[in-house]
Amino acid sequence: MGRGKIVIRRIDNSTSRQVTFSKRRKGLIKKARELAILCDAEVGLMIFSSTGKLFEFSSNRQFMGEQLYGLSVKELKGLESQLEMSLQGIRMQKEQILTDEIEELNEKSNLVHQQNMELFKKVNLIFPEKMELLKQVYGTTAVNSDSRNACIPFGMSTSDDSHVPNQLQLRRPNQQT
Repeated sequence: MGRGKIVIRRIDNSTSRQVTFSKRRKGLIKKARELAILCDAEVGLMIFSSTGKLFEFSSNRQFMGEQLYGLSVKELKGLESQLEMSLQGIRMQKEQILTDEIEELNEKSNLVHQQNMELFKKVNLIFPEKMELLKQVYGTTAVNSDSRNACIPFGMSTSDDSHVPNQLQLRRPNQQT
């Protein structure tokens, strides 16, 4: 008994659609490879996914450096220029992707720096209240106002250089006896 016919229409479930795309893509590439081998045909196949990702297959052996013995110098130069143009396009695409990633990381870095500065300001707003509570608990002689930097965690400075990112360093807490 054979398989039933399926209706050819867009698959609604995104997971099923991706699985079907992957399986059918592999099947198409396999058939293209078989056609090239069995019939000694030059086959080129390009598949673009819904996200724009390119999948390709090519049986043109000259691009792989094979079967070049019958080509003239002019044909070889043409082949070389095609390969160089393809390589240049690939390098440009790679450079664009890396540039985009660097910009994204810089934006994330700036956002984290801004959040750190906001947290630092909150710590500075809470600090006078903390000092007042310490004075009430331990008395005025036990709490020195010069110890302000010692009470701020993780080695943050109290200077107001909001345009310069802080170099945060974790320190082990002092052991109290």
